[in-house]
Amino acid sequence: MKHFLIFTVVISFFTSCSMPEKFRETADFTENWQFLLADSIENYAVNIPDNAAWRTLNLPHDWSIEADFSETNPATPGGGALPGGVGWYRKVFEIDRKWKDKKIFIDFDGIYCNSEVWMNGASIG
Repeated sequence: MKHFLIFTVVISFFTSCSMPEKFRETADFTENWQFLLADSIENYAVNIPDNAAWRTLNLPHDWSIEADFSETNPATPGGGALPGGVGWYRKVFEIDRKWKDKKIFIDFDGIYCNSEVWMNGASIG
């Protein structure tokens, strides 16, 4: 079963079955994300085509640091003089059948403010 995720910033992903930590399974979920800098609400959808507009990268990633510094940017010099905007991160992955009936947690360790997480076209927070 395929699940599409669109995150703003995600650092790690792990599963748990309500057992002691020694039974917890963790996975590095930081590689091979698709990224698009665009303010379009349609980017939450499951059927977004992969095209040249999306680029592949690994997390953590800060798209604003790739832009030019300017005193006129929304962050102003006090906020780093970097631009504002909306960046979309998405990842397609398959869930192993052994995870059925298990609790799955997504751990956000570096997400920026005003972020929203979507899974399979639905907002989850």
